[in-house]
Amino acid sequence: MYTRITLALVVCLVLAGCTAPLTDGSPFDGGFDGFGQTDGEDRLGWENGYAADDPLSIDQSDGLNESEREAFVARTMARVELVRQLEFEEPVPVEVITRQEYQQQRGGGGGDPEYQAWNNQVWESLLLVGEDRNISDVMDSVYGGSVLGYYSPSEDRIVIVSDSETPVIDRTTLAHELVHALQDQQFGLTGGAATQDGQLARNGIVEGDARYTETLYEQRCATEWDCVPRPESGGGSSSNNGAPGVFLTIYTPYADGPQFVHTLYEEGGWEAVNAVYEAKPESTEQIIHPEKYPDERPANVTVEDRSTQEWSRFDTRPVADTVGEASLYAMLWQNGYISQENLRNSPDEYSPYNYSHPATAGWAGDAVVPYESDDGEYGYVFESEWDTERDAREFADAYRTTLLMQLGAEEVGDGVYRVPDDSSFGDAFRVTQDGTTVTVVNAPTTEQLDDVHSAE
Repeated sequence: MYTRITLALVVCLVLAGCTAPLTDGSPFDGGFDGFGQTDGEDRLGWENGYAADDPLSIDQSDGLNESEREAFVARTMARVELVRQLEFEEPVPVEVITRQEYQQQRGGGGGDPEYQAWNNQVWESLLLVGEDRNISDVMDSVYGGSVLGYYSPSEDRIVIVSDSETPVIDRTTLAHELVHALQDQQFGLTGGAATQDGQLARNGIVEGDARYTETLYEQRCATEWDCVPRPESGGGSSSNNGAPGVFLTIYTPYADGPQFVHTLYEEGGWEAVNAVYEAKPESTEQIIHPEKYPDERPANVTVEDRSTQEWSRFDTRPVADTVGEASLYAMLWQNGYISQENLRNSPDEYSPYNYSHPATAGWAGDAVVPYESDDGEYGYVFESEWDTERDAREFADAYRTTLLMQLGAEEVGDGVYRVPDDSSFGDAFRVTQDGTTVTVVNAPTTEQLDDVHSAE
């Protein structure tokens, strides 16, 4: 299976901007200490000889020696257990590396050239990354500058990325990644979804749970726990390589996931949150609108192949991707159709950003099918389904407006647009609405639109 959000399925990570507490409110009952409870032979809130309320004297100004690190990790594990009400089954190795080491480990784009060409078309269909760049390079830039730490299920270890010359550990990053290790031990984190939207939805519970627990952890540091001070340096940078919508897309689970988890918690406590690991969200629509989980499942959108012999679909599995509501929101936000005010005007207590807008709400499903020609040219068909004809019309109007106002397109026919060649999106587009279906066809020239996908 190919991975769209390159790193997210391989490791569970925390991005810059994900470590500050989101709110002062807490659903956790501070009067409960959890001690004396047992889970097998271990006690909840007790790990490797350290209890959650044990004092530690740790000064990170000159780094951490081995004994300090072991104590720091053990007590944080005990505290994560207490907040999350789950028991670690075994210790978790923790390594600290510099950002330079992390960037070197990530390396460059590389990979299967055919998949890269396919994936470039997916992100180009979102009007987020143009033909002058490779999405792999953009992802490397975003992750390389933003990742604070990660947990690798395959290696069962945590790596903290430090920006300090003397590698140090940020307590919230450690707590966040320990939640991932706890998730893996209790529920398993292997496997994943086959589409971009499915991966982001899956990460909505995984990252949302970690972020929510991390927030409750920080609240207790502020009220009752003596916590190791957070390093002054560190925190990465939310590098976007000129594609802020890409960062906003992959940030979705961190931004809206905590509110999704909070909603579950309010309805049924941690048991309700735990149950979702057996039936993970299927779309970012469910993360953005928790009331749609689990009943409103995404529609299965298929695109009929109506290309000429000179054009064909890529030899990848699957041949289509689903980008979802969050990615469409990021598309319209990066291109100015959705305002910064709308993004920052979140109505939810645990979500710093608002991913809902009339132009993208009402999403029911979509499919992006990239094409390549015998001459090495590229195009795509992007078909989306909407709950109502009004929803479809609002999205189609937003897409057309983006072509005209942001990309400088000229309308050259009924529903046909031409973006100038000096743009990184310099192609022909045909945008049509049929009931609740919106279809976008892209080709190098207007004459080739029917070659990629003939009009009925």
